[in-house]
Amino acid sequence: MKKRYLFGMVLLLLFGMQAQAQQDEVIEKIIQEARENSQLKEIAHELMDGIGPRLVGSPQMQEAHDWAVEKYQSWGIEARNEQWGEWRGWDRGITHIDMMEPWVKSLAGTQLAWSPASPVGGASGEVIILPDLQDSAAFQAWLPNVKGKYVMISAPQLTGRPDYNWEEWATEESFEKMKAERTIFERAWQGRIQKTGLGRRELPQALEDAGALGILTSYWSRGFGANKIFSAYTKKVPTVDLSLEDYGMLYRLADSGKKPMIHLNAQSKETGVQPTFNTIAEIKGTEKPDEYVMLSAHFDSWDGGTGATDNGTGTIMMMEVMRILKEVYPNPKRTILVGHWGSEEQGLNGSRAFVEDHPEMMGKIQALFNQDNGTGRVANVSGQGFIHSYEYLGRWMSKVPREITRDIETTFPGNPGGGGSDYASFVAAGVPAFSLSSLSWSYFNYTWHTNLDTYDKIVFDDVQNNVILAAIMVYMASEEPEMVSRERRIPIGRDGNPTSWPAQRSPTRKGGMD
Repeated sequence: MKKRYLFGMVLLLLFGMQAQAQQDEVIEKIIQEARENSQLKEIAHELMDGIGPRLVGSPQMQEAHDWAVEKYQSWGIEARNEQWGEWRGWDRGITHIDMMEPWVKSLAGTQLAWSPASPVGGASGEVIILPDLQDSAAFQAWLPNVKGKYVMISAPQLTGRPDYNWEEWATEESFEKMKAERTIFERAWQGRIQKTGLGRRELPQALEDAGALGILTSYWSRGFGANKIFSAYTKKVPTVDLSLEDYGMLYRLADSGKKPMIHLNAQSKETGVQPTFNTIAEIKGTEKPDEYVMLSAHFDSWDGGTGATDNGTGTIMMMEVMRILKEVYPNPKRTILVGHWGSEEQGLNGSRAFVEDHPEMMGKIQALFNQDNGTGRVANVSGQGFIHSYEYLGRWMSKVPREITRDIETTFPGNPGGGGSDYASFVAAGVPAFSLSSLSWSYFNYTWHTNLDTYDKIVFDDVQNNVILAAIMVYMASEEPEMVSRERRIPIGRDGNPTSWPAQRSPTRKGGMD
């Protein structure tokens, strides 16, 4: 009996050693494929340069969905586009802005998303500043003055130098003086807007209803050359965001009585109601095909730049992970899915729709890994409130090369994310979904929703490290013998008191058409 027991133990040990050797071999192949045959630059060029930005409802968004399906299929991976809603269709045309008086200069600016077009050929008019009036009655009395003119409604910047540039070169006294003056000016401008009696949505509409030719804004991103580009609130005339430099020049000219004139030609097109999609790709599981490990990244972007770091880098990372896994791990134990979500920028709509439309899957997702915030290497991972996340995430991450994980900060069990990116849609449904949060690389100043979010800002070495991390984590999650624990903690609020788990929210399925 004792000999039989010892023989059984030896067999178990041998099987365990064999399984460990096989596991290590797959991991080595993942690392080798990622480092020696990376397709990241090719995929990024095709997406960012070849297709461009991916505003929901735009032709480029549809082109991107179709391109991704074809790309996956070329790698032997099944892929499809799943419609989940409809959106206002809009196609960005040319935007050309020229100052004609008091001298001639082409200006740097971008028509805001979903902005109406100029008349054919554009329109010329004087530039005026929203005045500082006594109250809403005075504003209503002044409104007829905007007819046939372009109205500036943003505060100009007192300096075009970011604070870090001042900190490097200015005296402490000069820097403090500038900040104090800026604060006073910004508060005064906020008061100027408030005295119109209108909010930021209603003010542009009131101006266009009074006959303004267009609205001029400037949303500086606190970095050299960077402006945030969001959506327009006008319904009939164009809204254009100008660079800090050109906006400031026009403001000073108008303020000093020089009566600057511009010619604006913004030729966007309304394209009617357009379907909206998520792109889903999968590598079918062999032992447990109805259990899933998921990769996640939103596919859409704002369109000031080409959406390179928000979220082109998350997109190309997940595509590369899928390509590598298909190459070195073609028969996973569980089905590996990737979701490229539509309309994240308008409220996590694509991922919320997927959760709502596939309730039968939510209890069968082993883990989900989402990446969204820029090109940097992963620096933070939270357990999202799942009590035992430390045990399995720590075990899976231990298989990743130390040079990739050594600087990653972890928080366990952490609190569940209620928003911010698409992992939150799954966390709300009780899925162990985790954000692979990246180093900044000046993300919020220079690329997040800006005109500078372009291919050249991608740091491919960091993205490649993220590919290796995610591919190994997915592989380990797929091979895990059992489903991981979903036990959750009671979330703790910022005040230190218990709060509730985030609730599932329905997506906006008909967007931009109000």
